[in-house]
Amino acid sequence: MGRDHLSAGRVALVVNPASGGGRGARVAAAVRARLRRGAAVDMFVGTSAEESAVFLARAADSHDAVIVLGGDGIVHLAVQSLAGTSTPLGIVPAGTGNDAAAALGLPDAPLDAADAVLAALAASSSRQMDLGRTNGGRWFATVMCAGFDSAVNERANRMRWPRGRRRYDLAILAEMARLRSRPFTIQLDDRLLEMPATLVAVGNGPQYGGGKRITSDARLDDGRFAVTVVGPVSRWTLARLAPTLPRAGHIGHPAVTTYLAQRVRVFAADTVAYADGERLGELPQTATCVRGALRVLTPAELPNDPH
Repeated sequence: MGRDHLSAGRVALVVNPASGGGRGARVAAAVRARLRRGAAVDMFVGTSAEESAVFLARAADSHDAVIVLGGDGIVHLAVQSLAGTSTPLGIVPAGTGNDAAAALGLPDAPLDAADAVLAALAASSSRQMDLGRTNGGRWFATVMCAGFDSAVNERANRMRWPRGRRRYDLAILAEMARLRSRPFTIQLDDRLLEMPATLVAVGNGPQYGGGKRITSDARLDDGRFAVTVVGPVSRWTLARLAPTLPRAGHIGHPAVTTYLAQRVRVFAADTVAYADGERLGELPQTATCVRGALRVLTPAELPNDPH
């Protein structure tokens, strides 16, 4: 993967204070202090997704680099402003899932990740990574999904209690109780599939949901998606497969098929899609893998296998 040169200059640190149950707010000052060891830093704290999006759009034009502190949600907001530009993105993970940061090989601890981003700035280098782009113009960094997993997200977002991971646990149990496959139509480049499926995942990166390697064959720099289709399964089978996802234990199961494609269209009636954990809307959705769409600050080459 090619190396581009840049100047540390003035960087914007955009913080999601609510990420990780307030972790973003707790570590923001320390992260800013760490980054100031090697760069001039302007910090912006978004009180809402809309305010953060405004900060990110402005920073893309006014700063030499943009660094986000938070989870995959603020990374998703950042790529909407930075995709296709020359402004590089740095990620300091402080969210619940942090799948984009993990795919890039960044440390889990915020201060360690800040050091890694600072090292990339000091080395005056960045690298290009692919992004997915939907027919509606939305960019995504990790995984677009539809079916069981998007239904869980949809239910969890409607719930007001409890907070954090427990809410998703309850949403999973509720969706398991009404588990069903649905007829999907999936266009993979020039190949058309029509099949019943429990879920379809289109991966630019290998994982979602805090380390679940649903599309483990995905690479961030090969110009293709990895697509995982889980066919009809029982509640027992799904419950048995779920704990194996962090090690991609579902791959090879008779109900699971995998594909590679540069352009994917997914349709099923009365089904929503999510990407990077954010709601895209009703199917159909078409996603195209755009090679090298985003410049990222990383301490080393993107890992070939982030196990």
